[in-house]
Amino acid sequence: MSIRVGVELLPTGRIDKIVELACLSESLGLDSIWVTDHYYNKNAYIILTLISQRTSRVLLGIGVTNPYVVHPAWTAGAAATLQEACNGRFVLGIGAGDKTTLESIGIERKKALKAVRECIEIIRKLLNCETVTYDGEIFKIKNARLNIKTSIRVPIYVGAQAPKMLQLAGEIADGVIINSSDPDMVREAIRNVEIGAEKANRKLESIDIAVCTCFSVDEDEKKALEAAKIVVAYITAGLSREAAEKLGIDQETIEKVRQSLEKGSMEEISKIITEEHISKLAIAGTPEQCIEKIIKILKTGTRHIILGSPLGPEKKKALEIIGRKIAQTLKEKI
Repeated sequence: MSIRVGVELLPTGRIDKIVELACLSESLGLDSIWVTDHYYNKNAYIILTLISQRTSRVLLGIGVTNPYVVHPAWTAGAAATLQEACNGRFVLGIGAGDKTTLESIGIERKKALKAVRECIEIIRKLLNCETVTYDGEIFKIKNARLNIKTSIRVPIYVGAQAPKMLQLAGEIADGVIINSSDPDMVREAIRNVEIGAEKANRKLESIDIAVCTCFSVDEDEKKALEAAKIVVAYITAGLSREAAEKLGIDQETIEKVRQSLEKGSMEEISKIITEEHISKLAIAGTPEQCIEKIIKILKTGTRHIILGSPLGPEKKKALEIIGRKIAQTLKEKI
């Protein structure tokens, strides 16, 4: 199986610039583009529709939506529409959503496993042109049907970190997106995906295992590390106690990062987030350093790496390095 290299684009800033970065990604030979879905950014579905009209080959994914902010029936309709717009290149990513973000708009992230499972089951039935009556624990639907005929199947990926969600992905999803830059944690995650696959009598090879990592590259190592700090800070603030323990990050550090983010103090964050800290939560540095770290991730068994925000201190330059140097080298070596 060949290596696939994708990038995550945040839908912030000018729309034409986001689309321009997507077009550049395709022209550089990258394999997938994922647009993050948060209520406070520009709408991911609209951005992806615009990108679909300017590209012809690259996979386009939502990375990822959740079952809480919008109803699965709406998501199914949006997915069917986008699949037509991009002529079969759309991938629907679904996850539990960020607890803090959901709470900020008055939504309780309750029974995440059940919500994601029911959401996927409903979406698949609707995309299959079925009339759906569904009596779930989270969702209840009566005689729902899309007035859209979908001839091209929409792959559904689950964004997962916790063991049970990873197992759910292995059981029912076409793919899984693992957010990590630590090879040992990726191996553990893949094992959980495999447990879910075995439960459903599926082969692990039938599931696209993608690893998404905070990423920052520049010929100047210090610039790459500096650009990664704010993203690493947000990742740190959201770490579970279990994940923090595995990575060797103490709770005192996490609390300091949270307080600094609340104050908006980049100066404090720069002091707390050391090079060692970045190495645990991101792939950052020169092209050669990044290639070495990505190879370690690929040796876990994944064949799809998604390079996430911030990409680098200069996004266009970072994409050119990713496409012309990193992706090409990876595909030659692996």
